Amino acid sequence: MAEGAGMNQIASLNRRGFLQVSAALGAFTLGIRVPEAVAQGAAQGAASPEVNAWVVVKPDDSIIIRIARSEMGQGTLTGLAQLVAEELNADWSKVSTEYPTPGQNLARNRAWGNMSTGGSRGIRESHDVVRKGGAAARMMLVEAAARGWGVPVSECRAANSTITHQPSGRTTTYGKVAEAAARLTPPTDMPLRDPKDWTIAGKPLPRLDTVDKTNGKQIYGADLTLPGMLNAAIRDCPVFGGKVASFDAAKVAGMPGVKKVVQVGETAVAVIADTWWRAKTALDALPITWDNGPNAQVSSASIAEVLKAGLEAPEAAIGNRAGDARAAIASAAKRVEAVYGYPFQNHATMEPMNATALWTPERCEVWTPTQNGEAALAAASEAAGLPPAKCEVYKIHLGGGFGRRGAVHDWVRQAVEIAKQMPGTPVKLLWSREEDMLHGRYHPITQCKLTGALDAAGNLTGLAMRISGQSIVAGIFPQNIRDGRDPVVFQGLSPGGEEGAFGYAIPNILIDHAMRNPHVPPGFWRGVNLNQNAVYVECFMDELAHAAGRDPLEFRRALLKNSPKHLAVLNAVAERGGWGQPAPEGRARGLAQIMGFGSYVAACAEVSVSPAGELTIHKITAATDPGHAVNPQQIAAQVEGSFVYGLSAALHGECTVAEGRIEQENFDTYPVMRMAEMPAVEAILMPSGGFWGGVGEPTIAVAAPAVLNAIFAATGKRVRQLPLKHADLRRA
Repeated sequence: MAEGAGMNQIASLNRRGFLQVSAALGAFTLGIRVPEAVAQGAAQGAASPEVNAWVVVKPDDSIIIRIARSEMGQGTLTGLAQLVAEELNADWSKVSTEYPTPGQNLARNRAWGNMSTGGSRGIRESHDVVRKGGAAARMMLVEAAARGWGVPVSECRAANSTITHQPSGRTTTYGKVAEAAARLTPPTDMPLRDPKDWTIAGKPLPRLDTVDKTNGKQIYGADLTLPGMLNAAIRDCPVFGGKVASFDAAKVAGMPGVKKVVQVGETAVAVIADTWWRAKTALDALPITWDNGPNAQVSSASIAEVLKAGLEAPEAAIGNRAGDARAAIASAAKRVEAVYGYPFQNHATMEPMNATALWTPERCEVWTPTQNGEAALAAASEAAGLPPAKCEVYKIHLGGGFGRRGAVHDWVRQAVEIAKQMPGTPVKLLWSREEDMLHGRYHPITQCKLTGALDAAGNLTGLAMRISGQSIVAGIFPQNIRDGRDPVVFQGLSPGGEEGAFGYAIPNILIDHAMRNPHVPPGFWRGVNLNQNAVYVECFMDELAHAAGRDPLEFRRALLKNSPKHLAVLNAVAERGGWGQPAPEGRARGLAQIMGFGSYVAACAEVSVSPAGELTIHKITAATDPGHAVNPQQIAAQVEGSFVYGLSAALHGECTVAEGRIEQENFDTYPVMRMAEMPAVEAILMPSGGFWGGVGEPTIAVAAPAVLNAIFAATGKRVRQLPLKHADLRRA
């Protein structure tokens, strides 16, 4: 899609015309709709209950708060609604939410801003604009009431969705003045409350989406039905870089329910049928011959050799450098060296990729779970061969995202390409679990060689860290690579900044990256590069501490003396986790800390290993400083959930390659953590204020290194290659 052309076409659509089109669509979307206020605005003109883009107040005083970011179980929907409601002075019991569509966002000059939900940015990059949206709506409602009474605005106050004229005691409600408020000029100066005065934000309120999820009312993309809808199952070439050579549609054309067999692009074949199971059954019976292309002989072993060579390559992109690390290492009293490795991993969302598309030569509509509605709209527009103004995407709650449904919308493109071959008929494409496992965008594979220099007193005087491996940015946004450098590779390792600063004060340091990109496509997997970087740094810090004959906590404390926030979360988990006190018999502890996604996190793990080498993770104490805490209860849940995800990866998660294709096709070969494996989690929330950090991803990173360090303390064995399922943990 030519971005400039698409934006110009959208800009030429006037607001009333756009609202009329959107309103007509709203009646068809079964609750996954365009905002009710927008639809009503088309029908009623000025009599719209929309106060501004963020707030809709209906005559019965119910409030709809529009949330541009996506909900995938992380609680962003509730947290952002709390921030709006806080500044709105709303009655929280009357609040509900809805998604604006990306088409509306573009048509209204991106009134809701960025719709991308990833990198733990849902709240930390939206807090200012949504709070101002709530504050502006409150000010407009109060002004409307004051005008109606003929009194100064300064004499009126709002609380709990009610406006009071203080001198006379007269009251009115938001619903009664919303229509008048919508006609006012929005304010340009919206003072915001100090977080210490919050009454809705900052409180552990129940999530707004919980009830519908527990009573079955919540519709996910896989559940969606539309009148006259058909279903599609798809199979893509299992080798990345391969394509379809031939297929025999006649062999399945007469099977029950089959409507059509279609090729999708150069690489895939789909069967369209009246039910998905019939589509899949026919697809399983369809003879397909693949041209596996140039990558058919690639294996995990051959990829590993390429990465290994990168560890010693002369050329590398530098992410963090100070002093002369090589000279410090050459003159060290003691030199410590280790090589670590981290595998490909799949997002393995519980809901496989899916989208429902309806295409005509004049318009294309898509219903899909997506982490980025605007990216989904762009993908739909390009696949449809229509400008964005003639397309729309209706977001649905996600049955898991973890980054898979963010930057790349391959399933949306496929759904639209299939629907184009059935014009005027909605077609739902649902990937099988096997398709989902074989065609992910995988956590990047890397190796890391670390070399440390200790002086005669055991002080760390130099550190060299060479990462060899895959670049996500090169695979998805190659235009953002500058001088061979992918900044995302250095998450948690940067010399400074607000995103992921390396906290350790080491006089001589060199952290660089030798980019080596296998043919397996990379993606932003929850926690991204912070995961392996935390393993590499924090496990090696443990190795350095033991080589220096120092306590791992004291060794880190000395290096973090100039990083008080890093140190604070580390001290918190050490104290609460019992560091320095005898562990229960047979158990041992390990520590880890890092900064990522704008937050400071640390963990203390307590484990035991049986004589047979069986690992039990008994407890993890975790501390998080995100600056501000919008919903403490949800942050604690996020920490616990992130450990499920992070420990699943550490214990079991590995995708291997044979003959060019991923070998793991379902949960029998790509297991997730079982209930019996889950440790007790104690989450310490310690917001220090003054900044906004993320909470969905940072703590994932410290789970694995804390456990690995505890395993060493228990057994004397270092595990440097994940997952742990391959390690022999019997005592050294």
